[in-house]
Amino acid sequence: MFDEELPKKKDDVLNKNLEPLSLDELAQYIVELKEEIFRTEAEISRKKAHMDSASSIFK
Repeated sequence: MFDEELPKKKDDVLNKNLEPLSLDELAQYIVELKEEIFRTEAEISRKKAHMDSASSIFK
């Protein structure tokens, strides 16, 4: 498993100390969070499509 695929602890993301970060680092952090949101939404969509497909078989 690659490091970027390892699950992060919720506290690592939500309680990150932002004080020492520069403006550029904060902007990059926002980009990374948005990418993670996009990835998570895509996974939700994939799983919903899978569930819909499976449930249509059993109707």
